[in-house]
Amino acid sequence: MIQAHLLRLWDSGRWLAAQQGGEALFPLTLNVRQPGTAELGTQFDAVRHWIRQLEEGSRRHKGYGYEITRREINHRQLGRNQLPDKIVLADEADALRLIGKGAEKRRFEQLAALSLQAFPVLAGYLVRRPMSVLENAADWPRILAVLQWFVANPRSQLYLRELDIAGVDGKFIEARKGLLAELLDQVLPPGAINVQAVGARQFEARYGLLAKPALIRFRLLDARHYLGGLSDLSVPVAQFAALQTAVERVFITENEINGLAFPDVPHSMVIFGGGYGVERLCDVRWLDCKQIIYWGDIDTHGFAILDRLRTIFPHAGSILMDIPTLEAHRSLWGSEEAHKRHLGKLSRLTPEEHTLFQLLQDDVLGQRIRMEQERLGFHWVSAAIKNL
Repeated sequence: MIQAHLLRLWDSGRWLAAQQGGEALFPLTLNVRQPGTAELGTQFDAVRHWIRQLEEGSRRHKGYGYEITRREINHRQLGRNQLPDKIVLADEADALRLIGKGAEKRRFEQLAALSLQAFPVLAGYLVRRPMSVLENAADWPRILAVLQWFVANPRSQLYLRELDIAGVDGKFIEARKGLLAELLDQVLPPGAINVQAVGARQFEARYGLLAKPALIRFRLLDARHYLGGLSDLSVPVAQFAALQTAVERVFITENEINGLAFPDVPHSMVIFGGGYGVERLCDVRWLDCKQIIYWGDIDTHGFAILDRLRTIFPHAGSILMDIPTLEAHRSLWGSEEAHKRHLGKLSRLTPEEHTLFQLLQDDVLGQRIRMEQERLGFHWVSAAIKNL
């Protein structure tokens, strides 16, 4: 019981936090649940065994540990007896010895001293997250080295691979982005942090590193517009934004196979979409003067993505997202997952698109209907594209 209480105190981090925060935990007094009158009468031998176990673990018997204070009771049948009332741990060293945490305590003290020597501002973190320090004890000196590098090189505009930190490689940082983000937020000045970038995936953006560039994949659908004989390319967004092309029509489709199988269309290209990632196209301003046609799934999210695309390119049209297409493929309907449906309002749909969106949202045609674009008959797709 005593060891279990001490271990809970240790595992919660309160023990180490108290030390860092100047709180005195010791002497520590624990109340003992005493047996009731009925238990004394019916289980006296068990009670004596319990008392003997407590005494065997005490300082008097082991030379270290706890003291037992007692309270006298007067039992009607058993007479006067001394029962354990409280356990008193006067010394932290004894408590650590009881649970075998002395070495870990000393290790934490060493790491805390290193941390405060390098970054006094981490005092609050050491109180809030002491167990995080211990869990990463083997790596803590290297973690501090990473923090020192970022402080010395704020918003460096380098890739992780380029950081020159002794004993640290990019994979070390990749595996600890969450922990490092907590610490960097403490040690860096506000101007070195992009607070709009949140989460491990935006670690680089938050702290001014270069990230793997987002790519846009596209196919040119007319051999007259191939680039050096190439028709299927993936390029960084910035390069796509600088592309010089004479195509007149740009299709955007979500499904990769649909993009690969897209038929030849004069003076056209098809962009492989990325769902709500259509926002990657916001800097591609040459699309302002091109005809844009979006082809997505016939479901609530398909229309939500179309609506979002029109926040960037209000003139974007749609294809194969209409009631006749949906009705012609009734046998191939699927269903949206209930917790993933888009239930909000959309303001940038045409009247026809909005009518179908409302039918889907309200389950008028069936329960959570979804018509995935890759299920459409290819002859139907080809005819719709040819008739544009």
